[in-house]
Amino acid sequence: MLAAATVVLASPAAFLQGRQGTDGGFAEPGGTATPGLTAWAAIGLTAAGTPTGRAHDFLVAHEAELASATDVELAVVAEAVTGGASLALLARLRALVQPTGRIGPALNSTIWGILALRQAGRDVPAESVRYLTAHQSRSGGFAWVEGGASDSNTTAAAVEALGRGLAATRALAYLRRLQGRDGGFALSQGRGSDAQSTAWAIQAFLAAGRQAPRGATAYLARLRRPDGSYRYSSAYATTPVWVTAQVLPALAGRPLPLRTG
Repeated sequence: MLAAATVVLASPAAFLQGRQGTDGGFAEPGGTATPGLTAWAAIGLTAAGTPTGRAHDFLVAHEAELASATDVELAVVAEAVTGGASLALLARLRALVQPTGRIGPALNSTIWGILALRQAGRDVPAESVRYLTAHQSRSGGFAWVEGGASDSNTTAAAVEALGRGLAATRALAYLRRLQGRDGGFALSQGRGSDAQSTAWAIQAFLAAGRQAPRGATAYLARLRRPDGSYRYSSAYATTPVWVTAQVLPALAGRPLPLRTG
């Protein structure tokens, strides 16, 4: 009698490494490498404790392509965890800080500015923290822009930027309201669960010193594909490199900023 076959799934990290080009950049299947996707992949692989190849070289070589404030901030985080942020990029980040504390043009860029400064080991202006907490919505969530609608991803990133405290406690209460019966989290009210929102929510709870929400990790497990990548949701499988890269820190239990060394 033959033994039942065992299905062996490829690791998410191995899937990402298979999408890296010889120049160090990462690309979606059929696409070309970009600094943004490379930054996400580098962060995910670092969180998983997996080598990032020449990702740092690619990021430094393509700094001139970074157009927006969040492009710069994400690249600072990725460079910082893979070999150190370049002085030129750090200068661009510092130039984004305004007297009001806002970093760049929006709340989201302020969140990522704080994360980037922390990841690079630089001091975060007290004004930036006050600016961010002052713009927490009555629901406890955070929006991409002032006066906008809160969403789970921006809220989770804000918790990671702020750490423990009253603002984080209120934000986690908002996030809990976005968890579905399937264990996953939605981007906003009325939407279905998705892998990235669920991964962000897990990281937020961990950053605030809480346990990952019950059912969230199991939801992610159901989205894992045999090649190691993750579906965006039960209904859609798209941008597997980006989705998998954002899931990895949650699986590793390592919220931003990542502790390195």
